Amino acid sequence: MQLKNLKLPGSVISGLYRQSLVITDEKILPAIVTGEADKLSDEPVRPVLQRVEFLGENKKNILVLVNYENIRFLPDEELSFLTGMLSACKLTLADVAIVNFKNTSARSYKEFKTELNSQIFFLFGTTPESISMPVSFPHFQVQSFNNNTFLSAPSLVDIQNDKILKSKLWVCLRRIFNV
Repeated sequence: MQLKNLKLPGSVISGLYRQSLVITDEKILPAIVTGEADKLSDEPVRPVLQRVEFLGENKKNILVLVNYENIRFLPDEELSFLTGMLSACKLTLADVAIVNFKNTSARSYKEFKTELNSQIFFLFGTTPESISMPVSFPHFQVQSFNNNTFLSAPSLVDIQNDKILKSKLWVCLRRIFNV
């Protein structure tokens, strides 16, 4: 059998393209996922505008907002630190959406909530004011607002290099995730 004659069932194709099937400019058309693998609907697929690019799978609707110049998401060393921190909370990168605030057009917590369905917001190196929150709160104060949980903290590199900041973050994470 030659590869050019290979025919895949719809369920396999939808599994390969879980996030999107077609990307045109800034519009992303969702992959078709149906219970009947080989039947496609005659209805047109509505384009879905997704402006927030993120690292992770966002399975638990946890937004990790970072702030780095000239980097797509975050440096490897900070990613390793974040991964260890998530692991201590019994989470993985699949559970979160990591967004670099410098590289997204979304600018308010409402946009992140709408586009990513975020329930928990971690603001590393980003202030509540920068995401248009109507309330202000200091670093390491777990803040409930509008049925969501927010935590503002210094940048990951600052926390990584300071034992006191690490312990303050750990206290907050234990409170948020009951670990």
